[in-house]
Amino acid sequence: MPAKTLPRRKRLALTRLTATAAVLAATAGTLAVSATPAGARDQGRTVDVQLLSFNDLHGNLEPPQGSSGTVTETQADGTKKVIPAGGVEYLANSLRTARKGHEYSITAAAGDMIGASPLMTGLFHDEPTIEALNKIKLDATSVGNHEFDEGRAELLRMQRGGCHPKEGCFEKGKTFQGADFPYLAANVTDEKTGRPILKPYTIWKHKGVKIGIIGLTLEGTPDVVTAEGVKGLKFRDEVETIDKYAKELDRQGVKSIVTLIHEGGMPASGSYNYDCDTPGAGAGISGAIVDIAKKVTPKVDAFVTGHTHQAYACTIPDPSGTPRTVTSAASFGRLYTDTTLTYDRRTKDIVRTTVKSPRAKNHVVDREQPKAADMTKLIDRWKTLAAPVANKPVGYISADINGRGSEAYEQPLGDVITDAQLEGTSAPDKGGAQIAFMNPGGVRSDLAFKASGAEGDGVVTYGEAFTVQPFTNMMQTKDLTGAQLLAALQQQVSGPNEAQPKILQVSKGLTYTLDLTKKGADRIVASSVKLNGTPIEAGRTYRVAANEFLMGGGDGFPAFKDGTNKRVGSSDLDVFVAYLQAHSTKEAPLAPPKGDRITIVK
Repeated sequence: MPAKTLPRRKRLALTRLTATAAVLAATAGTLAVSATPAGARDQGRTVDVQLLSFNDLHGNLEPPQGSSGTVTETQADGTKKVIPAGGVEYLANSLRTARKGHEYSITAAAGDMIGASPLMTGLFHDEPTIEALNKIKLDATSVGNHEFDEGRAELLRMQRGGCHPKEGCFEKGKTFQGADFPYLAANVTDEKTGRPILKPYTIWKHKGVKIGIIGLTLEGTPDVVTAEGVKGLKFRDEVETIDKYAKELDRQGVKSIVTLIHEGGMPASGSYNYDCDTPGAGAGISGAIVDIAKKVTPKVDAFVTGHTHQAYACTIPDPSGTPRTVTSAASFGRLYTDTTLTYDRRTKDIVRTTVKSPRAKNHVVDREQPKAADMTKLIDRWKTLAAPVANKPVGYISADINGRGSEAYEQPLGDVITDAQLEGTSAPDKGGAQIAFMNPGGVRSDLAFKASGAEGDGVVTYGEAFTVQPFTNMMQTKDLTGAQLLAALQQQVSGPNEAQPKILQVSKGLTYTLDLTKKGADRIVASSVKLNGTPIEAGRTYRVAANEFLMGGGDGFPAFKDGTNKRVGSSDLDVFVAYLQAHSTKEAPLAPPKGDRITIVK
């Protein structure tokens, strides 16, 4: 095996050993940056620091399919324009172009760089994604909930490198080098030691300018990850954690601080260029990040956020009433955010006043620009390795079957998936299921009719099916009473899901009415819940199928966890592929379902 080459950041650090010895002894790391570009000069007391950021890449190295690969832009006349966007070849070129002319430039991300990824990278446990991020020259990222999909040990391997413990090295003669950038996990600690499992922060430095970068994920990560993925870990309060490390950085003389947090909000508009500061600061965005941003110490100057896959560039007042930026660049590499941080050399802080605050704007990663040649080479290399598995046809469709793109609560692809799960678990020896449920966040993509490769229009490959269902969660069937079924439906719009409903996809035969004119659990019309036209009875027992994540109470659905008489079946991906194979041919492709299971009252 050839000698291991040190990652870029480690090679640079060795050349600065004397100057950085004291810093390296501390908990947090210090990032070095490239030499000053020719002709660049400092200007007076302040200097502008460029912060480029993105979030929720989820290993989408190739342009995402269907609606997952577009953004909506509001035009001057109020009309909407849909723009194809995303793909790491274009993201890399966008970031490299944006950096030109900026001596002080940081590139950062807010988590979910990996996990729930398409087959080309997911098949190789996201090693291709880390390699791409190294080439992009990412300076730092927070962890997100999906960084824990395969557990702590695999996340540490993503940081430190080494071949997969079970599957070995994926390329002959090559050892996975790990991330050149630090993964930051300030609020993720070991249950036994209480210590962070990764660095809580890092310090970016260049020519006397210091920017502290704190990274963390949402405290509720255990609610959206399988129990095995977060075993032995404690996820701490976001505000308390940020305040703790902001104070620590301040004691070190680092007065300028950016927080990368994998938690987000919901803007009032789906257009990426929506002005969410109209009519007032923070008025156009809601959700968990608003309360966090309002409470976190004024020592933090800007937030880069994620998790909700939304686009916004807002200002929200800190506890002192001073505006600070809160941004998110949608997901899948479709956008990047460019934020200007004005650094005061005398105070060592970012200038934040009601007149002059950090300025932020989202930009489309359009596909009209040139591709980054090194990314094309990387994609081609890994696609060749994945091709024998990825290119196998498993079904045919007659039109796009959307799973994520529209604002409808019932998604056509959600209907297909639940029907597949019901069919795969309905036989007495496979669970005897009568009803199947699917969590909406588990549907990761559309099925696009137009061919993205050479397989032909309407052909669904194994790789495309994997992109829709990448977790390979095992199916489970349990006994639930009618009362528990109703409780599960009510949990879609109450408790932790009241502000941002998570509407379950349901299999054929189950129907009910969702009344949006009401509030909380009352939005589920109890008398309307029927199975094959017969009202659900509170005391009767029903056999219910769902993936292991949902059955474990994930996404705020504890009613499923209370089910009994569990039977474990095939993976969700296997039953999905089997359904496509059984119900579609080239001559008789699968058509999008009608979407008539959930009646909406507005």
